Amino acid sequence: MNFGKFFSFFSGQRPMPKIALVLGGGAARGFAHIGVIRVLEQEKIPIDLIVGTSVGSLIGAIYAYDVNSFELEWSAFTLERDDIFDYGLMTVFTGLGAAKGEKLEEFVTTRVPIADIEDLKIPFAAVATDLNRGVRVVLDRGPVARAVRASCSIPVVFQPVEHQGGLLVDGGLLDNLPVSVARERGADIVIAVDISVNVENHDITNLIEVIVQSINIMAAENMRRRKQEADVLISPAVGSVGMMDFGQKKLCMQAGIEATQKAMPEIRKKIEAWMRV
Repeated sequence: MNFGKFFSFFSGQRPMPKIALVLGGGAARGFAHIGVIRVLEQEKIPIDLIVGTSVGSLIGAIYAYDVNSFELEWSAFTLERDDIFDYGLMTVFTGLGAAKGEKLEEFVTTRVPIADIEDLKIPFAAVATDLNRGVRVVLDRGPVARAVRASCSIPVVFQPVEHQGGLLVDGGLLDNLPVSVARERGADIVIAVDISVNVENHDITNLIEVIVQSINIMAAENMRRRKQEADVLISPAVGSVGMMDFGQKKLCMQAGIEATQKAMPEIRKKIEAWMRV
């Protein structure tokens, strides 16, 4: 029995589904998530839970804090590669990744000036991978910035993050579109945003891009079933954007807007169907 519907019926309130927004990984293509969020906000689609992997956790955490798509867009337009990639020659030779990841954590702290995930306005979870045990880790409590940093820590690009007793790296290794995490947290309707489409890339010029492309190919393979688990799958047309190309923000955002506008009839249909049951 759906107890939410049961109690809503007797209280005279119209029952509403718990809607989760799942934001997948895809590095610079993540600017498309902002366009998706803008349309959902404009169309007054309530978001009761956000689950993000990698860049999806970054965008998701910022929005879960302020619930304001205009502020989210402003944060995105001011974001440049140097704001999050703290590369260093000594880091490459003495560390476990080319970039420390401290800049990324500092960026999140400036945009989400609260300590813990539990204090965000929208319930939120970031997905990472435990490098030692090879298992998925869901971070839904504790420091926001550290959780996002862990979820975004692409192996070799960023150093692994020591957090909650584990050595954590990018969640996309195991679950780049964590629909099941949203289901486990009681979501009735899951809207998932896939920005990993079209893994073809003929502009690979350095070691970092080789690593990112390799992970992208691997993630695409393990996402086939996960895409089918979503109630609504939004796939912005960002396949032509390089994973590390921060110069295509406007294109990505517009792709997110257009894909979500196209998906709106299906989203409303799913909500109405749930309310009729």
